[in-house]
Amino acid sequence: MYIELITTPNDALKESGFGSLTACNSVLNSIRRLGYSGKLCLCRTKEDLDEVVKRKPKLVILAVKYIPVKNEENIWLSEYFAQHGINFTGSSKEVLKFDSNKVLAKAHLANKGIKTADYFIAIPEQYSSKSELPVAFPLFLKPLDAANGNGIDDLSYVTNFNDYKSKVASLYSEFNQPVLVEEYLDGREYTVAINVKEDGELIASPVEIIPPTSTNGLRILGAQTKKDDSEKLVRIDDSELKNRIIKLAIDTFNTLGARDFGRIDIITNEAGKCFFMEANLVPGMTQGTSYFPHACNIAHDFSYDKVIELLLTGGLARVISTLPPNRCSGSDNKFVTAL
Repeated sequence: MYIELITTPNDALKESGFGSLTACNSVLNSIRRLGYSGKLCLCRTKEDLDEVVKRKPKLVILAVKYIPVKNEENIWLSEYFAQHGINFTGSSKEVLKFDSNKVLAKAHLANKGIKTADYFIAIPEQYSSKSELPVAFPLFLKPLDAANGNGIDDLSYVTNFNDYKSKVASLYSEFNQPVLVEEYLDGREYTVAINVKEDGELIASPVEIIPPTSTNGLRILGAQTKKDDSEKLVRIDDSELKNRIIKLAIDTFNTLGARDFGRIDIITNEAGKCFFMEANLVPGMTQGTSYFPHACNIAHDFSYDKVIELLLTGGLARVISTLPPNRCSGSDNKFVTAL
């Protein structure tokens, strides 16, 4: 079976998807070890995508959500390939918007009864005093749609109005968009990698994320921590807590309407109550460091190749279901079940 992995140069993206070309090549090499033929396509324009369609791959793996086009709207890959009848991995454009826009996801989930931290959106000079703020201090500030911890550091945690104003102004200037301001939850952080099996059953791989303690005594999972790879991912030993985290992650995944795979970030308060943080529906796939494959390894001892096999499961099942009966066997249609 012929598969193509689609990515684009990351320097133009706020959101990096699977990651660098090194990460994408690791995915491609794993695909080949699993017995499929394929290639990595670095697409910059619609014409590049048109060439992919002409080759008629049985499946395209979307390593990014969209291709940015100067002075034009982004080309969302899931929408483009759906329009051209090419089977693709991952979720639809409408669902992926919950990944790109943290507030959209929080509002949608809150309306469905899923707990998330109280929040509001802010721009510089919108509020003139502490009493006007919709949520009480302490607060946590971050960009509306940036990924990989960008814009997050010790100054994201604010306890007074002057620090709040300063951080809002800084983030607004850097990212040129409103700022997400959240109730600060003083518990611990978790992430759950989710894979969907051929029969629709979900495999959840929950882990705790432990950032290093900063000079200010905070544990903040910001851009520098992720760049340094200085945080630790560890197994969750408390079975009752683990079950609550898994339930919230699965409820979130299903409520968002996600498909095939995704990663759900969760935080607790000091009392241990779980809250949705954000969804990553095109998670990093860097071998050895990205949370998604690392969580699968910690929770289930899955190898990297096993993670990629699971990543392909839904897409391959859709390929098989559309083939005529005489094409559903043989090496060209190799299909490996999830477990």
